[in-house]
Amino acid sequence: MSCPIPCALVARLLLSLLLLAPSAQAHRLSDACLSMTANGPTLAGRLDIPLRDLNEIVPLDRNADGAVTWGELKSRAGEIERLVKDQVRFDQAGRVLHPMLDGLRVADIAGEPAASVAFTTPWEPSSSLTVDYHLLFETDPQHRGLLRWSDGNEVSTFVFSPERPRFVYTPVSLPQATPPTRSFLHFVGEGVHHIWIGHDHILFLLALLLPSVVALTVDRSQTEGLRPIALRVLKVVTAFTLAHSLTLALAASGWLRLPSRIVETTIALSVAVAAVNNLIPFVRDRGWAVAFGFGLIHGFGFAGVLADLELPRAAFASALVGFNLGVELGQLGIVAVFLPVAYFLRESWFYRRVALQFGSVLIVVASLIWVAERGLGWTL
Repeated sequence: MSCPIPCALVARLLLSLLLLAPSAQAHRLSDACLSMTANGPTLAGRLDIPLRDLNEIVPLDRNADGAVTWGELKSRAGEIERLVKDQVRFDQAGRVLHPMLDGLRVADIAGEPAASVAFTTPWEPSSSLTVDYHLLFETDPQHRGLLRWSDGNEVSTFVFSPERPRFVYTPVSLPQATPPTRSFLHFVGEGVHHIWIGHDHILFLLALLLPSVVALTVDRSQTEGLRPIALRVLKVVTAFTLAHSLTLALAASGWLRLPSRIVETTIALSVAVAAVNNLIPFVRDRGWAVAFGFGLIHGFGFAGVLADLELPRAAFASALVGFNLGVELGQLGIVAVFLPVAYFLRESWFYRRVALQFGSVLIVVASLIWVAERGLGWTL
């Protein structure tokens, strides 16, 4: 079969896998948490920044031993406080507020150590307040700031990004300023973003999809029509969706938590197992079972975005549904791009030998690099 254009596209995808392996770190993305509470004429808040992200702009590990001690963190307190003042700005009716910082503490974000800076400032509850957030955007465009705002009556959420660095609170017209629908759509967008830059999730999905257009027989010679292939893909995607949706809800709500290192290492192992199964099939015609089993672990990896917001039940439900919907839309986007090309190439030597077999080898290599980084702390 002659297929120069699709083959070239697939070849580029396979080559990109080699580039992903050394650059992709632990799956948990760069998220800082900003909590703000309005209490009469006083506005109180707290900003939690993961140490691994903060270390990129404020060197914390002075002795380069791979660990940040309290002494090392405290020695940089002045720089961290100046960073917070410069990168998180509050403006009310054209007047810049200057919060009083309440020292530096250590917090926890989804099992990761974080620097925590608390602050208070006088403000006028009857006037609009603008929060401009630019922390880490210059060094990491994928960084997100998760805002939880409470005024005693309503709890609002917002996700700061390079495209949306500003939050506006208007007391009289809060539903119009940040309506639930808008907040919901923000989390839908973050779900799509999360899956598309989550390299380990993408490779896990690809490892399950690569054999979907070719029956895993001993000689790999059997091909099928579109309908059975589509049904097999549907089973895989549905199983993965059900599994990670379950653990995402449990973990994000705080009912069930696992240490971040264990989750991320297991996710990397799941990618390797799925790819090895393409080379030495030990699970035949039950890709959906592999997707469901490991999908339970992947759900814990998704949960970090929501777990630290400590949202009330109504706001949490909206954020959870929106984020999960975004994850599924992102996942379906990957399937929609992959499946037509794979189906078109399924009978070619290129697909069977290069895409399926060599591609699976590359996925195994990438996942084992992640296992070494996440489980053993190696830097490769």
